[in-house]
Amino acid sequence: MDIKAKIEELAEKIKNDKDLLNKFNSNPVATLEGLLGVDLPDAQVQQLIDGIKAKISIDDIGDKLSGLFGKK
Repeated sequence: MDIKAKIEELAEKIKNDKDLLNKFNSNPVATLEGLLGVDLPDAQVQQLIDGIKAKISIDDIGDKLSGLFGKK
């Protein structure tokens, strides 16, 4: 599994679905395991969660900067 690609895929899916984003924010482990359809060890799940949160944050910052400079 390409972890970077999976993080990007899941981050987009979560970011674009408000209900899913709320579930992810309240219980990221259960949400992520539900999306993946597998029960992963906590260390692996936490790495994915951290990567997804970082990707969503970076995308949000980019969107805000684009809007600030009229490029949205």
